[in-house]
Amino acid sequence: MLNKFGPSGLGEAQVQYLDGDFRVTSPGTYVKCAVTGVQIPLDELKYWSVDLKEAYASPTAVLQRHYPNAAKA
Repeated sequence: MLNKFGPSGLGEAQVQYLDGDFRVTSPGTYVKCAVTGVQIPLDELKYWSVDLKEAYASPTAVLQRHYPNAAKA
């Protein structure tokens, strides 16, 4: 991870999502999943969209965001 802040930042971090990595622009300990609203600790953040500038808690959340009608079929 680039520029990960230590535990001095409490609350939600502001993150710039990059290809294959992310940069913390405002310290915090977590980001929220754009689909579920679940708090994702920064050290567990694995899924995000560079284009949409948002994080996801799981592969299922990624699919729900990009293919919202697939679950209804």
